[in-house]
Amino acid sequence: MSKRDDGSFDEFMRSSSPRLLRLAWLLTGGASSAEDLVQETLERVYVAWPRIEAGGTHNYARRVLVNLHTDSHRRGWRERLTDEVPETAQSDRSDQVVLADHLTVALGELPVRERQCVVLRHHVGLSERETADVLHIGTGTVKSSTSRGLARLRALLVPEGDRHV
Repeated sequence: MSKRDDGSFDEFMRSSSPRLLRLAWLLTGGASSAEDLVQETLERVYVAWPRIEAGGTHNYARRVLVNLHTDSHRRGWRERLTDEVPETAQSDRSDQVVLADHLTVALGELPVRERQCVVLRHHVGLSERETADVLHIGTGTVKSSTSRGLARLRALLVPEGDRHV
């Protein structure tokens, strides 16, 4: 590292790892795959650290993470979902954790592009333009993918009798 090696990467890593892990978890649907994705992201950010502008480090890391996730699906490293759920003690779990589990499963049902758009727009809070830039797609694609993804999530998460038009 040349000009920005004064501990700034360590500070960046500590401050951004929780956010990157949440994003990775929502994109992958699993803790271990999310941790692997964040670790590879931080490795790549570390290598590029001297070239990254000080104010753009979080955006750069988020873009690397999403690109790595996209690449992993293109190469076919996808885990297969099953209908069999391992035994868990439901009585110990809060409603919020159960809801997060349902959301994770529902997000896993979405195609990759729709899941990425929904997570970046509604969890990370990026604008349509920022999401399009991160994913290297047009804003129209972001709008349509987000719309389809949200409609599919509603169908998966909200009982049919509770849906309002």
